[in-house]
Amino acid sequence: RRRYNNKEKQMSESQAKVVACIDGSGAAVAVCDYAAWASQRLQAPLELLHVLDHSQTPAHADLSGNIGLGSREHLLVELAELDEQRGRLLREQGKVMLEAAAQRARADGVETPLTRQRHGELVDTLRELEGEIRLLVMGRNGEVSDSLARHVGSHLESVIRTLHRPILVTTGEFHAPRRLMLAFDNSPSTRKGLDMLAQSPLFAGLPIHLLTVGSASDDIARGLEDARQRLQQAGFEVVTAQRSGEVESTLLAYQREEQIDLIVMGAYGHSRIRQFLVGSTTTGMLRNTECPLLLLR
Repeated sequence: RRRYNNKEKQMSESQAKVVACIDGSGAAVAVCDYAAWASQRLQAPLELLHVLDHSQTPAHADLSGNIGLGSREHLLVELAELDEQRGRLLREQGKVMLEAAAQRARADGVETPLTRQRHGELVDTLRELEGEIRLLVMGRNGEVSDSLARHVGSHLESVIRTLHRPILVTTGEFHAPRRLMLAFDNSPSTRKGLDMLAQSPLFAGLPIHLLTVGSASDDIARGLEDARQRLQQAGFEVVTAQRSGEVESTLLAYQREEQIDLIVMGAYGHSRIRQFLVGSTTTGMLRNTECPLLLLR
């Protein structure tokens, strides 16, 4: 049974996909480009997903008892026809967006991108598909928040709370990452994230900066040294740094100073760096970062 379960797990991991959430926002272009980049680095299939949210589709209501409508059957018929037409147009619009995204992914070098359209809530859909996901790529802004450059999309935080998969949150235009930074606090979950980075081909050959924020201590110093050796053994060029100050502003300042292209953080925890989605650090990082965030679970 154990051999069978291990084989099943290996098959599941080998079939897991990079899934990109595509919508009508301006972020969809960068989402597609980063997903294509990750798909090729991981040598994993790319699936472009469009979820037609229930809030966008008309609800079929019985209006026959409404004042003034019950006696106007032709109005009821017209309303039903308009609802059906709107639903059909939204489905067609989604298919057009998926085809455009697939064309862009092919131009980015992905030979056979997959497309999927689903109906329902985005979070519920992703929870259902979680076993197929190796990496999820989403834009910081959705269709509703598209006009606010640094506004966090309404679905994003819910997805981060719910999913137990790495999530790459894109910002701005696509730039192939050349150096990355891991927010390091020497916690068990951060060390586990470090192992994920060391074993994954996603960042192979890229320099990694390990930054810890807070008061210096022997434990942190030993943790940074162990982490540096672990990554160097995996073939990475490693830079370690320790800074004092407020976590969010310190991380963002270091990112600008060192021209970091991607920040890696733990998605949950209780330390200062990993107060994720329960404190101001995460919301601030999602809102104010100028480069993508990879959130590890």
